[in-house]
Amino acid sequence: MDYIPRIVDQQIERKLKQSGALLVRGPKWCGKTSTCEQFAASALKLRDPDTYAASMQAAAVKPSLLLRGERPRLIDEWQVAPVLWDAVIYDIDQTGGEPGQFLLTGSATPKDFNDDEAPKHTGTGRIARVDMDPMSLEESGHSSADVSLSSLFDGASSCEGFSSLSVEDYAHLICAGGWPAPIARRALSPQVARDYLDALCETDISEASGSAIDPDRARALLRSIARNTAQEASNVTLLADVKNVGIGMSEPTLRVYLNALRRLFVVEEAKAWAPALRSKTPLRSSAVWHLCDPSLSAAALEADEEALLSDLNTMGYLFESLCVRDLRVYMRNIDGGVYHYRDKTGLEADAILRKSNGDWAGVEVKLGGQKRIDEGASNLLALADRVDCSKMTAPKFLMVVTGGQYAYTRPDGVHVVPIGCLGH
Repeated sequence: MDYIPRIVDQQIERKLKQSGALLVRGPKWCGKTSTCEQFAASALKLRDPDTYAASMQAAAVKPSLLLRGERPRLIDEWQVAPVLWDAVIYDIDQTGGEPGQFLLTGSATPKDFNDDEAPKHTGTGRIARVDMDPMSLEESGHSSADVSLSSLFDGASSCEGFSSLSVEDYAHLICAGGWPAPIARRALSPQVARDYLDALCETDISEASGSAIDPDRARALLRSIARNTAQEASNVTLLADVKNVGIGMSEPTLRVYLNALRRLFVVEEAKAWAPALRSKTPLRSSAVWHLCDPSLSAAALEADEEALLSDLNTMGYLFESLCVRDLRVYMRNIDGGVYHYRDKTGLEADAILRKSNGDWAGVEVKLGGQKRIDEGASNLLALADRVDCSKMTAPKFLMVVTGGQYAYTRPDGVHVVPIGCLGH
């Protein structure tokens, strides 16, 4: 299959010029290996069954043997042989820190090491990091990308664009997900996410946690997270949801499962944003739950396209998760992240886009309807008015992301942008 360019390509190219090695992290099957192969001159694939035994033997006896090859050298799934981490750092030091020597990929943060396995160095100054997600709508070719997020941060005062996507199309894209292989084959199917979920519950969570995992408990927990997509939910709430379907789980067990899902980059928690406000309004600090791709939420809820279209409330939450996935991809390209805002008065913003230099923007997500768009714009304007601009910058822009067709700027300055015409 031909390689589909990814937005993260720009980050990888930039960081390879700055660091001796680059670690590309993300959920399984999001395209890390294929992307890194575009930059690598040689590769070591540690999960290759034909070479696995020989690679493990070399890693145990003389790890530097596995580093031999043209540079940049790709070490795929490095966590299979954790000793290679220190070997890479040592090699970089021996060559004077020359940039662009190694690419490492990982679809799981290693579980706690024993004393013999534990890396002796964090990699600071030698190994940079890039996080990768499933494909955004721009990358998969489903967004016209008429409106650039970067241009809005750069000061564009108005926007216009068109998306041909319908509500039915969004239901299909939510269930099919942003998985590169089926997108490249033009064979989108909800079955991909169902199979992914089965693998998570049957083997991946157990491997990531280093302990035996009950698949039924794992499925119940993922269903609970999916039920709380784009919402605040405490561990107590998740436990109650799990117990409501007849599955027993203690809080320590819940933490084991959640930590494993984090190691697998399956769970994405949008952290709360704490701005300087004009008044002493109490802020809510709980994170908002998302799975790394909305298709996993649909699969966990056993919801197909027709089910979503018959339950627009649930579809609205999963549509928000799709939008947050895309915003996360676009923000990472400009050194930023996605947060959320809630305060004790009930004022909220579904997404706060914040760059590392402090620039920020407020976003509300509304699947459709003029009344909902008006509510979203009103919330954003109220938030902007509440921020103390003598202590921090005013928002670069305010935007309501929709499932509609036309992008435009309202008289009050709030941009209305379908996710199907937003790009990086």
